[in-house]
Amino acid sequence: MGRRDPEEGPLPAPVKPPDGGWGWIVLFGCFVITGFSYAFPKAVSVYFKELMKDFHVGYSDTAWISSIMLAMLYGTGPVCSIMVNQFGCRPVMLIGGLLASAGMILASFTTNIIELYLTAGVLTGLGMALNFQPSLIMLGTYFDKRRPLANGLAAAGSPVFLSSLSPLGQVLLEKFGWRGGFLIMGGLLLNCCTCGAVMRPLDMGMKRKMDKAQDKYEAKEMLPIGGKSEEGISTTDGTKKAKKAKKKPKKGKKLLDFSIFSNRGFIIYTISKFILVLGLFVPPILLVNYAKDTGVPDTEAAFLLSIIGFIDIFARPACGMVAGLKWVRPHVAYLFSFAMLFNGLTDICSARASNYTGLVIFCVFFGISYGMVGALQFEVLMAIVGSQKFSSAIGLVLLIEAFAVLIGPPSAGRLVDALKNYEVIFYLAGSEVALSALFLAMATYCCLNRGKKKEPPPDKNPSAAGGSDTEEAESDVQEAEEHSSDNHQPAHSTDNTMVAASEEANHVAEEQSGEGGGCPERDGEVLARDSCNADQMVERDRF
Repeated sequence: MGRRDPEEGPLPAPVKPPDGGWGWIVLFGCFVITGFSYAFPKAVSVYFKELMKDFHVGYSDTAWISSIMLAMLYGTGPVCSIMVNQFGCRPVMLIGGLLASAGMILASFTTNIIELYLTAGVLTGLGMALNFQPSLIMLGTYFDKRRPLANGLAAAGSPVFLSSLSPLGQVLLEKFGWRGGFLIMGGLLLNCCTCGAVMRPLDMGMKRKMDKAQDKYEAKEMLPIGGKSEEGISTTDGTKKAKKAKKKPKKGKKLLDFSIFSNRGFIIYTISKFILVLGLFVPPILLVNYAKDTGVPDTEAAFLLSIIGFIDIFARPACGMVAGLKWVRPHVAYLFSFAMLFNGLTDICSARASNYTGLVIFCVFFGISYGMVGALQFEVLMAIVGSQKFSSAIGLVLLIEAFAVLIGPPSAGRLVDALKNYEVIFYLAGSEVALSALFLAMATYCCLNRGKKKEPPPDKNPSAAGGSDTEEAESDVQEAEEHSSDNHQPAHSTDNTMVAASEEANHVAEEQSGEGGGCPERDGEVLARDSCNADQMVERDRF
């Protein structure tokens, strides 16, 4: 069913996600953007030693570059949501790509560490944030049935780019120095503009269909209608002008939709995600130093992170495929809880690993669980709020996660300095991740599922658990139809003729029932109902 407008006639139905076609190009762009957003702050650490020598600063001072990038990526979420809601995804991503590239290019000409904070940290971090969030929004727009698989494939960009950007940065450092490396890396970030250019909105296709439908309707209006075609057309034109004069201006779109906080599922997800981030990133940050303290050589200790990245590459798409199964997708929140619980138990069980073999086993299981979490985190959020409100939801979630990122890893580092014991840190981090898993599973079962049993949903669509964007589109269509049917007034003179005929029929029926000629009292009602059906048939012919 399409939207029915009194002025423009029947409009085409809302565009459904194609689940393919140009969506695969959008998926590839999202893959590249995700890779740059998550891997670039870590790959920049290759240049830290040279920066320490040139600027005469310590490791903690240079580490602030990556921290500022991540803080901008998470903390500017609401700003990105406002810009996307105001201007759309493609313009925001183009601007973000230019800012990210300009930040690294300007960083190659800096003379002190503060200038690096402002260029490579703030400017590049803001540019990557303006690319990351809109790319996820576009991915949810183009995919519905295959969305879990698409999210898993896009999330695989993080380990793939991490395993490639770090060696590339080392080569650039050896041949061109850190300034030349920053300059070339800034050129690579211009690929974000290319990825933004392919993010074609689906509204363009719908707009073309609407224009065609309106042209057909206007052509239909110009056809002669009986002997009073000129009078009917003039009446229609006068009615259109009167309605356009009375038409109220459209309300502006909300820049940031805070109504999502009335969604209990969103609140549960946000709380569990905050607890998760407190401990999720702690083990990989402390893993290399932990291995060195146990007597593992430096080269073998660094190889542990490569193991996690290699396993992560395959874990994310595989988990996306599993989440897309028909019998799994309605329960994707529980699969996400299982992934977090798996990750937390891995941290707890490996806290006492004292040799290299035990650490390798830990890296294998941690890579699997970490990949599952990365593949499911945004899929669960899309399933909860739908694609219409996802732009606002992800911005607010990333802002809340920014506080957890600033609390979790720094606090773990201080505990290591104070206790000189990594086991306690792994126990604490694993407990936080496991707690978030238990909270999400129990809250989803107690607060959401029981509520559904008490209040059965009006729509019994089997794909409702994973397609809330389709439900919102259908509700918008129904509201538009009800509004147009309430405010609809006949415009042609032929309608007046049919109304007069129906009144005469009702008058004859009343006279017959008054005389008592054996006709039942409901004859007038039948005639009236028939006349209404005739009116409806005329209206259908008009449209």
